[in-house]
Amino acid sequence: MKKLIVSLKNSSEVLSDFTKALKNAKKSKLRSKYEISFDNKRDFNRFIKNIDILMYIINSKPKSVYELSKICKKDVSNLNKIINFFHSIGVIEIRKTKVAGREVNTPIIDYDTIQFKLAA
Repeated sequence: MKKLIVSLKNSSEVLSDFTKALKNAKKSKLRSKYEISFDNKRDFNRFIKNIDILMYIINSKPKSVYELSKICKKDVSNLNKIINFFHSIGVIEIRKTKVAGREVNTPIIDYDTIQFKLAA
């Protein structure tokens, strides 16, 4: 089972974690988890506010952003902005696929669990 770990850290902690991850990658010690660390509350809050979109993608596996908009009852334009935000931080992958002869963007998520790691 792959999981996404979400945390809120300061910039030096994020840099330290990145350095450790890079060393592990060089040693081929890759694990079945993804970690996203936010260093500002604005992006963290945006992530939290739109976490339902991730759950719809995980559970429904939509073939396109349009199909996802119908499932979660959101405007396609606004949903595209959210999808692009998630893609820019590495939470989702966007694949170009053909559906009924049209090329569409398919949101793909590689994990099935989201865990929060918040230190006081």
